[in-house]
Amino acid sequence: MATIGRQATTPALAHALSAAERGLAVLPLSRTKLPALRSPHRGDPGYGPSQAPCHGECGHPGHGVYDASADPARIRALFAAAPWATGYGIACGRPPHHLIGVDLDTKTGTDSSAALREIALRHLFTIPPTLVVMTPSGGRHLWLSGPPGVAVPNSAGRLAPGIDIRGAGGYLVGPGSRSDHGAYAVAPGTAHLAPAPCPRALLRLLLPPPAAAHRSGPSRAARDGHGLVRFVRGAHEGQRNTCLFWAACRAYESGIGPALVDPLVDAARAAGLTEREARATIASAARLTARDR
Repeated sequence: MATIGRQATTPALAHALSAAERGLAVLPLSRTKLPALRSPHRGDPGYGPSQAPCHGECGHPGHGVYDASADPARIRALFAAAPWATGYGIACGRPPHHLIGVDLDTKTGTDSSAALREIALRHLFTIPPTLVVMTPSGGRHLWLSGPPGVAVPNSAGRLAPGIDIRGAGGYLVGPGSRSDHGAYAVAPGTAHLAPAPCPRALLRLLLPPPAAAHRSGPSRAARDGHGLVRFVRGAHEGQRNTCLFWAACRAYESGIGPALVDPLVDAARAAGLTEREARATIASAARLTARDR
């Protein structure tokens, strides 16, 4: 993505400035992919959980994604304060692109690309041609553009196992960045593309359900439960436990977990798991979701 060489002292800064030319707000990242600058409030005894979190109102850098800027002078100052930065993050949810990142992971042992294709077929949408960034682990970040005034939340595995979403308050590692595991690069043939508009059907899946949905009664729960059971039944070898765990978490989060235990066990057995394996996985999901409440 770096197309300029104006006084840039590091490759990361050069790529960050190039991204800013496209209107993207950026911040320096360390080799761990975390913000390179520590919080100025770290260790401050006068700053505690009872206070409203500072998002940069103090005037000092070190507030994570809230440091992100498209102003070249500001970017240079951030990188000057973090000369060890080897990459940059791109803040999602901000104008002009209102970026939504679809992170297709490979480390979970699931085929996240296939899962996204299945979701697209089920909900009748297609992913339009858009800029794609390849990760060092072989994953992909799909860049999509959201509508103004709509805040897509960050999530991990909620859409499907291995699919994480970066939205408002999150960031994507920019192409040209280097981490402990390697470099991020634009996928061949996509560098000239702008973030494509997020399909409406996909956007609906990414947004929290409206409050009215909680009053839709048993029919809503029945539909959700049927879909989760069908999802587990169709899991392939190598994905069965992960898919079952994901479905069970969603069931317990929706309040239908206890009623769905036996149907999920039957579906998991049909997919190739033993009853003992299935019940142990569902019990783990129940413990996890209870701990998160």
